[in-house]
Amino acid sequence: MPPITDHPLRYALANELHARPFPSLAAPCTAAYLAVQPPGHSAARDRDADMRHLIALLDRHGAPHPQPGATHYSGKLGRYTLKWESHTEFVTYTAFGDGLSARPFDPMDFDVFPADWLALLDGQRITSALIRVENWTDKDKVNQALNDWFVPESLAVSRVLDDAAVVGADFRIDAGGHQRFAVFVAPGTGRRRIGRIVQRLCEIETYKSVSMLGFAAVKDMSAKMTEIDQSLTQVMGDMSSGDQPADETLGKLLSVSAELEAMIAHSAFRFGATGAYEAIVNQRIEVLREQRFDGRQTFAEFMMRRYDPAMRTVKAAERRLAAMSDRAMRAGNLLRTRVDVERSAQNQALLESMNARADAQLKLQRTVEGLSVVAISYYAVSLLSYLVYPVSDLAGLSKGTLLALLTLPVVLMVWVLLRRIQKALH
Repeated sequence: MPPITDHPLRYALANELHARPFPSLAAPCTAAYLAVQPPGHSAARDRDADMRHLIALLDRHGAPHPQPGATHYSGKLGRYTLKWESHTEFVTYTAFGDGLSARPFDPMDFDVFPADWLALLDGQRITSALIRVENWTDKDKVNQALNDWFVPESLAVSRVLDDAAVVGADFRIDAGGHQRFAVFVAPGTGRRRIGRIVQRLCEIETYKSVSMLGFAAVKDMSAKMTEIDQSLTQVMGDMSSGDQPADETLGKLLSVSAELEAMIAHSAFRFGATGAYEAIVNQRIEVLREQRFDGRQTFAEFMMRRYDPAMRTVKAAERRLAAMSDRAMRAGNLLRTRVDVERSAQNQALLESMNARADAQLKLQRTVEGLSVVAISYYAVSLLSYLVYPVSDLAGLSKGTLLALLTLPVVLMVWVLLRRIQKALH
């Protein structure tokens, strides 16, 4: 039996499911997280530039390089462990270090990423975060720490993964320019579970931030959308009143439709990405299996109050654009019908005028045919008279009488001959 031929992508696709393993962490520890988005159309960015910048950071510590074309990397960076990932629109750097700084969320913890290296980043920071992972002591100390570290009004806290840990964050940017996340790990929680919690927090923060780009795009588009909507309403009003010629109305409609289609094309990727990122945020929160901690709001409740309205605004704008596009299409169909009706009326009038001209031509033709009978008969009688003049004296008839006797038969014969010719032609 011949060997089975594998699909050329079989192993690559199977390995993709295991390409981004969770980190393995032991409490206490600290994580410094950075997400960078290149400018412009980041989905079509130069990914080799991302790799070169990663290698520049690795070379500072003599760390091994990733494989060419890699989309993820994990390795030692001095006393830290670095995890790098390349995503559709952004790249992320996460540095894990053992132990805790004496000052909670000390900006010095972010110095694992050198300032001069950060200055050369080919892109802009989407978000950055400091994650402090401590061992659970007691409830009062945890509450005191949460009150000291975070803004109470926006603080979200929950017990996650069946009381494996308590996580807290206020989703605000601190004086150092970073988000803050606190994780209090229960005794007996495994290293991989701690790593999953930290990874989920990074993903929630990143995808929340990137999806909010859709909300910012909607705010920028709102005025133009309203302007296009008003123009479209005006065009439809002109169509219903019939005060303007159809071709002028069509020109306005084409201009409005072109602007609308350009806006839809420009925003399609952002709207699609926002919907996908929102789903990831909700899914990542769901898999944490949150439970309320000491009566405080959970991550899901925070997102419901602060994040979900922004996402609904994006969806509403997307639906509004689609509705405007449908209106423009219907207006185009109505205008096309109007133009077709007007054109049919013009064609009908043209046909009627052509029929009138044809009738006039037919009458003229008949008149000419009648005159041709007279003309042909005249020449035929003249020619025939020359033939019968010699016998006019023998018959005792004058030339005038002879011509009178010849005229009627000749005219009749000419008329009959022309009729037969006409029938033969038709």
